[in-house]
Amino acid sequence: MLKNDQLDQWDRDNFFHPSTHLAQHARGETPTQIIRTGSGVFIEDRNGAKLLDAFAGLYCVNVGYGRTEISDAIARQAHELAYYHAYVGHGTEASITLAKMVLDRAPEGMSKVYFGLGGSDANETNIKLVWYMNNILGQPAKKKIISRWRGYHGSGLMSGSLTGLCLFHKAFDLPLVPILHTEAPYYLRRPDADMTEREFSAWCAAELENLIQSEGPDTIAAFIAEPVLGTGGIVPPPDGYWEAIQEVLQRHDILLIADEVVTGFGRLGSMFGSTHYGLRPDIITIAKGLTSAYAPLSGSILSERVWKVLEQGTDELGPIGHGWTYSAHPIGAAAGVANLELIDTLGLVQNAGSTGAYLLARLRETLADHPKVAEIRGEGMLAAVEFAEDPGARRFFDPVGKVAGAIAAAARRRGMIVRAMPQGDIIGMAPPLCLSRDEADTIAVTLREAVNEVFA
Repeated sequence: MLKNDQLDQWDRDNFFHPSTHLAQHARGETPTQIIRTGSGVFIEDRNGAKLLDAFAGLYCVNVGYGRTEISDAIARQAHELAYYHAYVGHGTEASITLAKMVLDRAPEGMSKVYFGLGGSDANETNIKLVWYMNNILGQPAKKKIISRWRGYHGSGLMSGSLTGLCLFHKAFDLPLVPILHTEAPYYLRRPDADMTEREFSAWCAAELENLIQSEGPDTIAAFIAEPVLGTGGIVPPPDGYWEAIQEVLQRHDILLIADEVVTGFGRLGSMFGSTHYGLRPDIITIAKGLTSAYAPLSGSILSERVWKVLEQGTDELGPIGHGWTYSAHPIGAAAGVANLELIDTLGLVQNAGSTGAYLLARLRETLADHPKVAEIRGEGMLAAVEFAEDPGARRFFDPVGKVAGAIAAAARRRGMIVRAMPQGDIIGMAPPLCLSRDEADTIAVTLREAVNEVFA
């Protein structure tokens, strides 16, 4: 039964929703969706409709909904100390403990953690630190950052520039000048259908090399990338990709920023995507899975190499001039401590690997024979199904996006949330890491039903 109150109208009159068609929503052409509660992999709206959330919010509720261990930790921290800043050497028990817990789990060679609030501000921090570092090293021209088309790194001025999706640039005067983009490691959309994965990886590395040479190696400071492309289509890297890319970066002394906002803390079946794919990052961006989104918190994990230069900078210039009011917020940090403890206790990293592989296999069993399915791909608890007008010829739908949007809507009518990804007809799935095999079966069967409805 629909609630008979004013919330729906208040929503349209007062609330500015992100990533929303504002005019359609204000006119009432799209539904107001008010979520009331959640448990495990399910959420429930205020009208009592129960939905299997196969995207874990925005691939962030890693431990699942309704974990009282985290909400109790948040309440205890709020009662004891709701806030204090982290400036000038201040800290809290929660923030100091969480920093140690993160580094205990991080790849080898990492040294310190700077805490912020979200992935966007973490990547803003990363760029500032890279620029600061090169100024201290006497390399003032080494400031350009290379990202990839289809990469997602946030919605701020610099982080939105790093993002390689046109929706986040259109009419915002982005990307800003110091940001460059190179090819995405998207094997399905390779320029030559006859390329093997390794040949395509070599081509991506050659394109990166060409960009570096055309701009001047002495002007390139860093390369930022997600271990697996996330919002750009949930695309695992092709064979040999990271090996080829890192060889180019090392040869030109270009820092590697691994954006692990999505892949960090278990989603790939490994604690970090960097260890999963053999990356040797200088900086790692974290957020989402750090607290499973029970409270806002992000981080920049810095390597020993980067940290030593920052120390040198403060010896030369005094205290570093960077910080946020809410850096290392104690409530977020308390949520992070409880969350990481739960990930270990429940064995969620291992479950992401095994149940994620089962989910991918079930999707292939139920959908691989569909004539409009171009690719079914994934890694760990990440999966995507991409559709095309003619998969064999790699001829995609025009206009782009309507098919995936219709499938996502059909799935929701059947009680399941999946995501229509931008710049393609791609259905993305990133369930909570506590997903069971029975729930994976439900995802596969429900998605097949939704696909059959749309293409009927």
